[in-house]
Amino acid sequence: MEIGDRIMIEAGKRGGRPCVRGLRITVADVLGWLAEGQTVAQILEDYPELEAADIQACLSFAAGRERHGRTLSNL
Repeated sequence: MEIGDRIMIEAGKRGGRPCVRGLRITVADVLGWLAEGQTVAQILEDYPELEAADIQACLSFAAGRERHGRTLSNL
């Protein structure tokens, strides 16, 4: 899976924070829901525009940033 296909940064959208596939759902939103204890199934039910691969991409993106200090622009 290419993270860059699912996670993007667009100037003017959600303050330039990384979002899922051009939606107004940020990586931080998804991570926050998971941290609150929501399951992937619950998130997908609440946000049908998301796909399971989007949630996995958010986790991979966050892990990469944490591990390497990378940003989307240099993935």
